Amino acid sequence: MPYLDQNLVDRLDKKLKQLNSLRPLPKTAVEKLRDQLRIEMTYNSNAIEGNSLTLKETFLVINEGLTVKGKPLKDHLEAKDHYSALSYLYELIKHGKKNTLSEHLIKQIHTIIVQETDKEWAGRYRNSNVIIGGADHTPPDALDVPTLMRDLITWFSKERKNMHVVELAALIHHKFVYIHPFFDGNGRTSHLLMNLILMQAGFPLSIVLKNDRKKYYRVLAQADKEQYEPFVRFIAQTVEHSLDLYLKTLTPTTKKRETFLKLADIAKDTPYSAKYLNLLARQGKLEAHKEGRNWVTTQEAVERYMKGRERQRDV
Repeated sequence: MPYLDQNLVDRLDKKLKQLNSLRPLPKTAVEKLRDQLRIEMTYNSNAIEGNSLTLKETFLVINEGLTVKGKPLKDHLEAKDHYSALSYLYELIKHGKKNTLSEHLIKQIHTIIVQETDKEWAGRYRNSNVIIGGADHTPPDALDVPTLMRDLITWFSKERKNMHVVELAALIHHKFVYIHPFFDGNGRTSHLLMNLILMQAGFPLSIVLKNDRKKYYRVLAQADKEQYEPFVRFIAQTVEHSLDLYLKTLTPTTKKRETFLKLADIAKDTPYSAKYLNLLARQGKLEAHKEGRNWVTTQEAVERYMKGRERQRDV
């Protein structure tokens, strides 16, 4: 069954088509954008799991090789390992490695993710049971992990033909962390697996922000109870955010670009309050994304939403 609202699916497909229409993309601009997103994803993915480095410190550790006084060595190593794993994904995409999801690949990614922090268990499934602090979900018995991981790959091979790629990537993310196959690095590995699937389909790197940590864990817990729609929608919104960023940056200046503003500013020229626009944004009904802690959208996006409502009423 589909887990995404069709309007959101249509928006994602339309924006990906717009991005593809701009190809060949300017190499220098794309590289700068990718470098920016790699740093941001490294920071956010690690921070969600408790890494104490700030975004600026993550940049300095990776690009300048600096050591941040007062921060644990483990946090420095995690940043470097995550960035290396992201670079590995880009190499896979660059060399046309498609349809490569396998246990071997998953173990390779995990090995890079923890190569400096957990060498003994890098790329090896856990051999004992674990408890996730603060979560209601208890991961499956360690004895079941190998079978569950084989089942995961089988499920992916079957469903990739029947499911929208964003739904597929989101569900792979959840199913992987639900199994929790490794002692450490499961969250970071799941984010990378999700992005590998997205990038293979032409989408840019998608990032779950640290500021959305509480919501991320909340919708993840809902998915644990087989309520998948909120989690899949949440991931789809992160994908749309990255598409918006790419289109904003790479659209030629000769073409009109939409201006993203805070909801309170947009509301002044619409029939809706900022509170209602916020609700529409969170539900995925309005084209919007977060910048820091604030939702932003465009006047054109609100107009498209209004026209869509009018068409529905006419039907």
